Amino acid sequence: MAVDMKMPILIVDDYKTMLRIVRNLLNKLGFSDIDEATDGTDALTKLKSRRYGLIISDWNMQPMTGYELLQKVRANESTKSLPFVMVTAESKVENVIAARKAGVNNYIIKPFSAEVLKAKLKTVLGDF
Repeated sequence: MAVDMKMPILIVDDYKTMLRIVRNLLNKLGFSDIDEATDGTDALTKLKSRRYGLIISDWNMQPMTGYELLQKVRANESTKSLPFVMVTAESKVENVIAARKAGVNNYIIKPFSAEVLKAKLKTVLGDF
C-alpha cells in the first residue's frame, strides 16, 4: 500500500530549530501537511482536534516528555495504533528499551539526515 504523502504529521519538540529541521527534512521527502507542538501537553491538545497519520516526537521536553506522550497516545483507544517515532540526542540502551516497551514504532538518534529519516519512516510506513 502506498504511503499517503499528504497525511497530516505532528512533530513535537521544545526547540524551534529542531522543529524547523524536521519540517524541512519531511518537506524534502515529499510530505507537506505538518503541524508542530512544543511539548507533550501541546501535542495532546492537537491530537484531540485532528487525526494524524504519524507523530515524530523528541524525548526530552517539559512539562510532558515524549516518553510520557507516547504512553498517553498508546493508552488512548483512538490513537493507540498511530505510528510514533521517537527522536532523541540520547542513545541510552535503557531509553530505547523503555520506548520499545511503551510501543514506539521507531527511534532516531540526533543528529540525523534526510536519508536516515526516510529509512526509519519506511520501516514504519512502508515504501514511499
